[in-house]
Amino acid sequence: MNPIVRSGAAARAGALLILLGPLVSWTAEFITAAAWQDPPYSPLYNWVSHLGLTGPSQTAFGQVANSPLGAVMDTGWVIYGSLLIIGTVLVFDPRKGARPIIIMILAVLAGVGVSLVGIFQGSNANVDNGLIAFHTFGAQGVMLAGNIMAIAVGAGGTRIGLTRGRSIASTALGTVGLIAFPLFMTDVFTGWMWNIGLFERAVIYPIMIGHALLGSSVAAAQRHRATHPVAPLSARVVS
Repeated sequence: MNPIVRSGAAARAGALLILLGPLVSWTAEFITAAAWQDPPYSPLYNWVSHLGLTGPSQTAFGQVANSPLGAVMDTGWVIYGSLLIIGTVLVFDPRKGARPIIIMILAVLAGVGVSLVGIFQGSNANVDNGLIAFHTFGAQGVMLAGNIMAIAVGAGGTRIGLTRGRSIASTALGTVGLIAFPLFMTDVFTGWMWNIGLFERAVIYPIMIGHALLGSSVAAAQRHRATHPVAPLSARVVS
């Protein structure tokens, strides 16, 4: 089956960038959440995006937000989005048909989305001046595009370099994220707001795990290809 990814140094670099993106974001999240002590940050209760709020403590979207290292989280999101876009462009070959093009488009939408979350905070000030629209568009964009991308990657896993198990895992992750999305939105718009951080992470973390699977799988496949080159067709016929 024809691969839909490039080969060589560019593809290996792109795979590492895709893998690095969620690792940077998770590291920034851990550091930022640890610094939030008044009141202590709860990953199940508190909004994820509130980690990126800078400035003095405020009550935003029904929760007290006090993130001393909000800029660290914002930077992590922007880096994540940028690495995802660059890495995907380096890995996938748009000349190989519709599937790599679709995956690249979804990656751009997800990468721009998570970057917008970091650039435009979910603050009261942005609610007042209207910039919250960019934050909302970015958050919902990455939630949808990121999970659909995981499914698309899983469906074409053998042409990308994923094992059968990882292909199934990627598809399952995207499916779980898409199922969690309407549950999360219902929790928000009904005003119930029960463990909003739990529902939000149920949508976001499958995307991040999917990117880690994609990046590590492509990197491993490229390394195997480099150390075990395919013999020319004439040599295989003779053997």
